[in-house]
Amino acid sequence: MTPHELRAWLRLSLTHGVGNDAARRLLACFGSPQAIFAQTESALLQVVTPTQVQALLQAPPELAVQCVRTEHWLSHTPSRVDHALWTLGDSRYPEALLQLADPPLMLYAQGQLDHTPGNAVAVVGSRNPTPQGAQTAEQFGEALSAAGLAVVSGLALGVDGAAHRGALRVAQAATWRTVAVVGTGLDRVYPRQHQALAAEIAQHGLLISEYPLGTPPLAANFPKRNRLIAALGLGTLVVEAALQSGSLITARLALDLGREVLAIPGSIHSPQSHGCHALIRQGAKLVETAQDVLEELQLMTPQQSHLFAKDLDDANDTDIAADNSNSAFLSHLGYAPVTLDALQARCGLDTADLQAQLLTMELQGQVARLPGGLFQRLKCE
Repeated sequence: MTPHELRAWLRLSLTHGVGNDAARRLLACFGSPQAIFAQTESALLQVVTPTQVQALLQAPPELAVQCVRTEHWLSHTPSRVDHALWTLGDSRYPEALLQLADPPLMLYAQGQLDHTPGNAVAVVGSRNPTPQGAQTAEQFGEALSAAGLAVVSGLALGVDGAAHRGALRVAQAATWRTVAVVGTGLDRVYPRQHQALAAEIAQHGLLISEYPLGTPPLAANFPKRNRLIAALGLGTLVVEAALQSGSLITARLALDLGREVLAIPGSIHSPQSHGCHALIRQGAKLVETAQDVLEELQLMTPQQSHLFAKDLDDANDTDIAADNSNSAFLSHLGYAPVTLDALQARCGLDTADLQAQLLTMELQGQVARLPGGLFQRLKCE
């Protein structure tokens, strides 16, 4: 892309009041952004509204800064990481996004751009998952990546980050392990806690954004980017979600696009599971293993079947080796969050012994302490 072409694309994308739909109509009529800005006012009025025409006739005030910023970003890349700008019509523009009613005019891409896209599945969920939920998201991310799928998520705290980390555990050479769709410009990382995670994704996968460089984390941008997450996956797996969770927006968007929606059930006592339960009641696929995901997406192959011989979250699995003396205590604890008093009533230990046992198992990573004085069993390999 020449500097003149880049300037025209940026001008079109930055013009206030001209959204993706109007921009597509203009491109269909005139062929290119450069041609659009060469038109007369009367010609433009044949395609868009008078207000939009007036906006098109004036260059956005931030255009000059964005041109310099974008040219610098495209030409200065970290080691083993590529930067690119994909426009509508570009051969590298993800075909799945063209099914959207308003596909982004441009996509900023950062990462391993020479890798093969392959199939993908979206994994989303709560920003404040239970310890079990975060662990489940990481396990599913790893198993789905091992099956050859790219794990698509939003780089948010909680389930998103866990799914990305799980996918990055798997060694893949020619395909993206994970794809992060972010709600800021790609020259920013949000949340800041995920700086290292974003850098690792760029080394082994892909980060994409429809927002210009420098765009801060605006609240309105995150629900909007969810449509890209839903479109890129063959299906959307919801790990944990409250009834008002943004993950349910992603699930609805996936349904609108004809994608599969899958959900992992959880404790009836956990608010983070109520959204998943609602999805299942509405017809979402109930998922217990990564194999369930592959079967629902019709991706199961004999070569992949051995990957799931060990169930990731099988309630019949003993979790702990037979010689582990804690197995009886874990059976009393169960998988749902429980108070100290309720656990004491189940196992019959006195308070001191019970607290000592819980502390030991917490240090071993078998039990998590939750807000409100609750305890929860974690899945152990």
